[in-house]
Amino acid sequence: MLVLLVAAALIAPLARAHLAPFHPGMYGFGGVTGSINYNTDDVVHPLYQLSKDQWWFHHYNNVDEFPPADGDFMELPAGGSFQVEIASNRGETSFSFKGKFATDWPDGKNYPDDYNVETCITSPNMHTQNQSRAAGTAFAISYTSDIKKVTPDNLAVFTVRYHTPWKRITNYDVPADMPACPEGGCICAWGWVPNGCGQPNMYHLPYRCKVTGAKSTTPVGTPKPPVWCENNPGACTKGPKQMIYWNQADGNNIQVDGYDAAGDRKSPAYNAKCGFPDGAQNDIFTGKASTSSPSGSPSSGSSSSGSSNSFTNSGSDSNKPVAAGRKKVVTPASSSNSSSPSPSASVEPPACKKRSARRADRRAIHEALAGHRRRSPHTL
Repeated sequence: MLVLLVAAALIAPLARAHLAPFHPGMYGFGGVTGSINYNTDDVVHPLYQLSKDQWWFHHYNNVDEFPPADGDFMELPAGGSFQVEIASNRGETSFSFKGKFATDWPDGKNYPDDYNVETCITSPNMHTQNQSRAAGTAFAISYTSDIKKVTPDNLAVFTVRYHTPWKRITNYDVPADMPACPEGGCICAWGWVPNGCGQPNMYHLPYRCKVTGAKSTTPVGTPKPPVWCENNPGACTKGPKQMIYWNQADGNNIQVDGYDAAGDRKSPAYNAKCGFPDGAQNDIFTGKASTSSPSGSPSSGSSSSGSSNSFTNSGSDSNKPVAAGRKKVVTPASSSNSSSPSPSASVEPPACKKRSARRADRRAIHEALAGHRRRSPHTL
């Protein structure tokens, strides 16, 4: 009981703190002192007019130097979604004190679902007047396990959630074609640029992450800076996009001036104004697929046509039981450059052969299939 009272006393002064998505896979999850702080708010402080070596991955207070515990990753299910808890303090999430101080809202308090303040909501400090005007937030990914090797040129936005931050529990969608991470995982980042309503700052936080259930091996392309393109989709950056870096002393990748369509000062954000659709960013994949299966995921055995000639449990006709009274014709797999018909193509029945010739044919097919399986083993 004493611990909870002390925790409540520590949390109370932070009612107007800013926000960040808490997850065991984040850097600074336990604070930046070297001992676990269940009330930490080190990650929620905004970044404004700092040099790039200070704002990048929140280095100004050493968040990037406190990695998550060994084995803790933010898992990104390909084609699915993942969940984080946006809060002003770890003590107001389910990750501390068994969720004693957590509510539906980021600051541990309760508000109406249509919460609206004409000037600006400051408790919790969401930099918005209501949910419809919340700017949007995003996660990006870099396919390296070394946080020091992450740069704006290899950190691509892969998911966006419009009208956030808002409630504590927030879900983000993952593109179905996300390839697997290297063995040590990937580095992800969360970003938020508030839509006015207070200091025009930004957020840039690091996470250790990994893609699960990956089937594609087509890589994420090199991201380009987003541009302001409100009501002009043709001017938006196409394909993979960098995160928004704005209003810092250096390292910015976007500049805006004037007013938006609503009559407010322009503020770049993770929404349609800068060409980001809501949800999974499915246009980020470029280049050629890898010839090997992604780490930790099943072999896709895919070809450019989307079909497969490999004998795996893919649900194709080659794996279905054959009805009684019918013969199942099996042909060896062929390379993509072969002109041989696919297993699903119509095949003329062979002419009658002598028994010895038929045995030789069966042996040849058996050897070809055995060789194919050796080349393309199942990866569990």
